[in-house]
Amino acid sequence: MKESLWNSILSVRKNAPLVHNITNYVVMNTTANALLAIGASPIMAHAHSEVQDMVALSGVLVINIGTLDEYWVKSMLLAAAKAHELDKPWVLDPVGAGATAYRDGVIAQLLEYKPTVIRGNASEIMALAKVSQSKTKGVDSTHESQEAIEAAQWLNANVGSVVCVSGAVDVIVSGNRKIFVSNGHKLMQQVTGLGCTATAMIGAFIAAENDIFKATAAAMALLGITGQLAQKISQGPGSLQLHLLDKLYSITQEEFYSHIAIDEHHE
Repeated sequence: MKESLWNSILSVRKNAPLVHNITNYVVMNTTANALLAIGASPIMAHAHSEVQDMVALSGVLVINIGTLDEYWVKSMLLAAAKAHELDKPWVLDPVGAGATAYRDGVIAQLLEYKPTVIRGNASEIMALAKVSQSKTKGVDSTHESQEAIEAAQWLNANVGSVVCVSGAVDVIVSGNRKIFVSNGHKLMQQVTGLGCTATAMIGAFIAAENDIFKATAAAMALLGITGQLAQKISQGPGSLQLHLLDKLYSITQEEFYSHIAIDEHHE
């Protein structure tokens, strides 16, 4: 499978997909730079007057609910509705799902527009599927990714989304297929917004690749491997951000093949 995942990386570089992000303002710069580094082209736009036109222009929509307010929520709903109308792929990052009734209400509205991919940590995915009464701790997870597999399968069956559960091991679920990606490094947890970056990267990959399941796995593998490689030459989270961005840009096929750690299961 590693050859297929590498081809997905090459497809992003070749096609330079336009990725429309309505994301949280904590991570806009990081997200945009990561998209540029992998060969995609980012747009950050949430004005009500243009957001639907931007969706029509772009290859994919990415919605991240990290810093919600009423204006941005309307932007998200307008954009998701347009993506659904145009049958355009879109990705939902349900940051902090389960934390407040307001946040959960927004998520419920967004799910009506059938995101192509949902990416979140275990607690967020479990909150989405209403299989847990757990409270989220900010945007950190209080569960391991494998604990959310049942919730991910429920979402996949009932919403139709490919579901990616991020954690020490990333789990991608679609139908009776699961991929476990064991790449990454614990220092990445000390850099804000890398989960959001993963979501945006998934957006770029599903815009450039017809196989949504494979594209999601490729994006997660790429970020995890570059995190491992960057950590080796970093002194801490500050330099990790710098080196990770460079490695997203410069990673070679040999580096990818020699570090990838994936396991695919069929039920």
